[in-house]
Amino acid sequence: MLAIIGENRSVRVKLRIILLLAAVLVELLLLRLGFWQLARGEEKQQSLRAVDAVLQEKKAVPLAKALNLTQGFTWVQGRAVFREAPLLLLDNQRRGSQVGVSVFQAAEDESGRLFLVDLGWLPVNGNRQLPKPAALSGALALEGLLLPPPSPGLAIGPAYSVQPDGSLLLMRLDREALSASLKAPLAARILRVDPAQRIGFARDLSVQANTLPPEKHRAYALQWFGLAAAFAVLCIGVMMRKTHANG
Repeated sequence: MLAIIGENRSVRVKLRIILLLAAVLVELLLLRLGFWQLARGEEKQQSLRAVDAVLQEKKAVPLAKALNLTQGFTWVQGRAVFREAPLLLLDNQRRGSQVGVSVFQAAEDESGRLFLVDLGWLPVNGNRQLPKPAALSGALALEGLLLPPPSPGLAIGPAYSVQPDGSLLLMRLDREALSASLKAPLAARILRVDPAQRIGFARDLSVQANTLPPEKHRAYALQWFGLAAAFAVLCIGVMMRKTHANG
């Protein structure tokens, strides 16, 4: 009888340890999500500050020189030769309340370096009839903001699909997949042409139009921290109740 009681007590102790460890893991996960949201918000806030500084000064750097850099934001000027390559339509891009596509075209700088030019946004109607914009050709003098490409998010499924007119409908901007399709390595950053230049389509110099702003990340962080606090209070309450019951 004593052996059975001792065995049951041992099982209860092990179960409590397992539950305690599980609770600690859940608490750490909630806190981790909160700190991750704070970090993302700060990262985006820093990006906005960097863009504001560049746009206030608009001190143009030669395009060919700036393309050697892989990060940050740079205001550039230079000549580009547009390649006879399919247009790239990045799907599910919002402009205000409308959904459409961002149009990209491959071009080469004076040294032959291949990069993508963001020509702007076009709407997609309710029946998913994709626009058929005309590609640019020849050499043009361009000015605009060189910036990192849109975040690809979760890489699920193929990066693009070929449309009947030969254009590529992009699910995400996957530089490696597009480099293989264009048969040349793409530069790490893309050029968003100055909206003042009368080429392309509707566009602005906003760098976070299709992503959560810093304020949203901070709000989500507060939610995760609130859940962590509530979960901690719940666990403490359960432990105190069990301790009182056993006492």
